[in-house]
Amino acid sequence: MVGAALAWRKLAPEMKQAGSAASQAELARRAHVTELFNRAAGQLGDERLEVRLAAIYVLREIGRDFPDLADPVFELLQAHLRERRSRYEDSEPPIDVKAVIETLRMRISADDSSSEA
Repeated sequence: MVGAALAWRKLAPEMKQAGSAASQAELARRAHVTELFNRAAGQLGDERLEVRLAAIYVLREIGRDFPDLADPVFELLQAHLRERRSRYEDSEPPIDVKAVIETLRMRISADDSSSEA
């Protein structure tokens, strides 16, 4: 019994330290995702198609992997779509606009599936 108490006493600080390290890792991950979100938001307005597409795909993954950021991603992509709509009028939408539409459809489908469950 004494041995178990001593072992517990020795492990308690190590467990606390491991918990602290896990918290710090999660904070670092969130900071990284926030930076990715901000960078992608800025890249949506880039002149180069490949940069805009990359930004859309990054935002898609952020929305998928971080449910608490899905709403801001959704709103940002909607605003981008509204802005771009006036540029192509009645012609075929550009590839990046199609990617935004597909991302929004995926989100709406996911929301519909989760509300049915």
